[in-house]
Parts: sequence; C-alpha cells; structure tokens
Amino acid sequence: MVLERSRTGVIAGVDGAADAAVDAPAPKAEPAPDPAGSVTVALAQFYPRLGDVATNLAAHLTTVAGAAAAGAGLVVFPELSITGYFLKDQVPEVALTVDSPEVGALRAASREGGIDIVAGLILESDQHRFYNASLYLSAGEITHVHRKVYLPTYGLFDEQRYVAAGDRFRAFDAPLGGRTGHTWRAGILICEDLWHPSAAALLARQGVDLVICPSASPGRGQLQGEAVGTASSYDVMTRTYAQLFTTYVLYCNRSGFEDGVGFWGGSRVVDPVGAVVAEVRGAHETLLVHRLERSAIRRARIAYPLLRDERNDVNDAETDRLRRRHARG
Repeated sequence: MVLERSRTGVIAGVDGAADAAVDAPAPKAEPAPDPAGSVTVALAQFYPRLGDVATNLAAHLTTVAGAAAAGAGLVVFPELSITGYFLKDQVPEVALTVDSPEVGALRAASREGGIDIVAGLILESDQHRFYNASLYLSAGEITHVHRKVYLPTYGLFDEQRYVAAGDRFRAFDAPLGGRTGHTWRAGILICEDLWHPSAAALLARQGVDLVICPSASPGRGQLQGEAVGTASSYDVMTRTYAQLFTTYVLYCNRSGFEDGVGFWGGSRVVDPVGAVVAEVRGAHETLLVHRLERSAIRRARIAYPLLRDERNDVNDAETDRLRRRHARG
C-alpha cells in the first residue's frame, strides 16, 4: 500500500542528496503548531479479499503500523474491511464477536502503536444477529461501535436479506491516539447512512467535530464528467454536510472488485467549510495522510453559526406533531 501525504496536510520529507541541483527549491518549513490542537489522520483506501478474514487482518495490521509510523493518531478503514462486502451466505461464516481473536489483534495493534483504528466487519451479537458494523478502537479498548442503520436493498444491493439494521446514531469522545490534548467529538456513518440527511443532522446535534464515513461504494450511474455517478453524489454529500454542520468529514471508500463489480475509491478529507483538502484520485490502494487543525472548526463556526441558530425546538415539535398525526391514522 502506497503512502500519500496530502499537499495541505503533513509535509513530506525532503531529499537532501549532495548532488541535488543548485537551483532546487528550498525545503518547506513545517507549519506552526495549531494552538487549538491538531491531529494527523490516515485513510486506508484498501482492497479487502472477499471472505478471507486472515489475509485482510494481516493487511490491517501492516497498514496500522505504517500509519502509526507516519505519526497518525487515527487510521480509518473502509466498510467491511475485514470481510469484504458481497458476502451473501458467507455472513455467518465470517462474522466476529467483540471477544474474537481477530478483534483482539486489532485492539493490541491500537495499544502497541498508540493509534486509534476504525475497522469494518460483520459483528455477531449475543442473540446471533449479524450487523454491518464499524469498531472504533483506542489504547486496546473498543471505544465505540456503530451498526449500520440504513441497509440498501435495491439495484445490486441486498443487505437486508443477510444482516440486521442498527437503531442509533451516537456521538462519542474520540481519543485520537492521545495525540491531542483537546477533546474531539466524533460520529460514524457507514456508507448508505450518509445518504439520509437526518443521520448527519443527529450527529451534528450531539456536537460532533468529526464525521467518519467508512464506505464500500461501487461505481454506479452514468458518467458525470470523468466521475461515475456515485462519485459525484458522494462529492456533493461530503462537502454539503461538512459545510452545513461545520465539521470535518473523513470519507474512506474501498477499492478493488467483487463479483465483477468495481469500487471507485476516491477517499477524501473535507474541512468544516466544505473544501476538499485531501483526496485520492482513483481506486488504487493507498494510505492518505492528512493533518486536521482544530482551529478550522472554530473559524467555520464563527463565520457560519448554523449550529448555534438551529431551531431544534421547532424540529422536535414538528416531529411530535407528525408522529401524533400518523398514530391517529
């Protein structure tokens, strides 16, 4: 997996070879530390092998070590990164529990590397229900679990046939590998969750600074310029949510092929005013590294006090009214 450092994020090292040209540009200085706190994150645009948990886990552990060596406090993997996506009848065979050795290996990697991990898997409950889930691991512990709420069952998707739906969107305090002294509130939306505005709005209402979206989005729809339709849709959604909710959005999509379906990649970091500040152009496997500046959130919320002005009282009253009307038939 190739390491990519974003132009506006972490500054790549400069080769100081003695035979460099005299007129070579001077090395760029490291940017001054953000007084509000900053943290480096890594997006692992990864090609999971369908149903091959052992191979995928080994790749995760290698990537986690590389992200930690690059100074990242968080590495994000795509949706179902441990198992692959089009599992169908393989779901029970590849499902893991929070106590499984594979999850234990990820917990150990987070502890030993001093780095937080978001990884996707089929998670089995005590009642033997299976969920499309993402785990947030930090310092050897599971900090947060998000079970995908919106299960696409249309076109080439058939998730509701094989997995159960989650029932909540919860924000949590993200340790970010202990690399920042300032608390960051985070929330996870898995792929289709992002297509429902209420999901992001519920996280925003809980004060998130960081929306993390692991995805397994295949290329679908007509070409729009050089991009497939789904890529254009995610471009609009990630930038819109980031700007409207003045939050960072980390979108990590997978690459590769399954059952003849190609996944388009395009992982990206969007800042709190809706600007794409780091992006993978294409579907190759890569590790995108970028530094998030907490002061950018403050600047965005001063310039656009949308969260301050949000009328949650009106939203709640109207929701209650519609619920009562629906109950009356």
